[in-house]
Amino acid sequence: MSATLSYQSGFGNEFETECLPGALPVGRNSPQRCAYGLYAEQLSGTAFTAPRADNRRSWLYRIRPSSMHRPFAQVDAGLFNGDFSAPATPNQLRWNPLPMPAESTDFVQGLVTMAGHGGPQGQSGAAVHLYAANAGMVDKVFYNADGEMLIVPQQGRHRFVTELGIIEAEPHEIVVMPRGVRFRLELPDGPVRGYVCENFGANFRLPDRGPIGSNGLANARDFLTPVAAYEDVERPTTLLAKFQGNLWSAQMDHSPLDVVAWHGNYAPYKYDLRRFNTIGSISFDHPDPSIFLVLHAASDTPGVSSIDFVIFPPRILAMQDTFRPPWFHRNIASEFMGLVHGAYDAKAEGFVPGGASLHNSMSGHGPDAATFEKASHADLSKPDVITGTMAFMFETRCVLRPTRHAMQSPQLQQDYYRCWQGIQKNFTPDTP
Repeated sequence: MSATLSYQSGFGNEFETECLPGALPVGRNSPQRCAYGLYAEQLSGTAFTAPRADNRRSWLYRIRPSSMHRPFAQVDAGLFNGDFSAPATPNQLRWNPLPMPAESTDFVQGLVTMAGHGGPQGQSGAAVHLYAANAGMVDKVFYNADGEMLIVPQQGRHRFVTELGIIEAEPHEIVVMPRGVRFRLELPDGPVRGYVCENFGANFRLPDRGPIGSNGLANARDFLTPVAAYEDVERPTTLLAKFQGNLWSAQMDHSPLDVVAWHGNYAPYKYDLRRFNTIGSISFDHPDPSIFLVLHAASDTPGVSSIDFVIFPPRILAMQDTFRPPWFHRNIASEFMGLVHGAYDAKAEGFVPGGASLHNSMSGHGPDAATFEKASHADLSKPDVITGTMAFMFETRCVLRPTRHAMQSPQLQQDYYRCWQGIQKNFTPDTP
């Protein structure tokens, strides 16, 4: 790899970066002859005619064009697939963390699909995956033609070596890998675990702030995109592709991570969730989770996202005469939650880092019995300073259909429903 680890700041910016001086052409994108004998190639993440504000594309100047590989053949995808065929259930679902694999398992091999809706055929919807891996990808590169991948590390340091540069991420950071970008995941410090939201629809973007104003939530300058780095390696390499829900494999005689220079606004990026500026109530009532929105994918309905990525970071609750944890609720949206670190303030036990829960559309949920009792009798003269936690939610307007594996998994908590059974009847019709 020809460059050291470095980043460019900003979300959706037009970047330009080169490893060799003069590798980027000036005043044109595809000159008759590129410098250093490179090949020009455009990578488009939106329709050519998309409005300028939404258009995403980058020009790559690489040692060999990406078309240089042998024919693809379909291979066994294991538990990483788009088969959301189990009957959707209104029951509340919760899973323990995936165990670390006993045998050597890389990122792609360790992906386990839990739920989803829609698919790449209609370019709408999303899938949710968990992963656990104990081996880096060696002479193997992967890309997803079906959707972009929002990756939430929960354990271990991750090193994403991509066509457009290198991203290192740790728990409390997220990485978004655009549709079609080739990469491999290396494990500098050993085993890793985490979550993935695979977005089949419009690209993730920063939400508008509306009445919040010009500051707060996630700031564009805190999103980091890698600078160019390339490999000039000639040895057998396996290229894996997720295409229309299936996994395909092709052989190459060189590394496809050979982009010497690039410019544009279609590139992988990372964001440190600890930099999120949380907004909250300082008078009364617990606010809606939309104030914790980091990224979202727009739908065809104004004001309604296809996917929301929401976090519940350290924060201070100071509302008066208020039940401070999230209230009991039923939503039109479906919620898939994960926990990176610590404890979630609306659950007393059972929801642990690396675990997950799914509450589908209109399924009642909220604080368990122990949390309700504690919060109902808390001293509200003092603020609750919530520290040492990072929970998140993939929320979608459509029902998330679980996979058969998820419903038959030994990690599924069969007694999850019991956490609400101890809630007492407190009704006193004669006493306000």
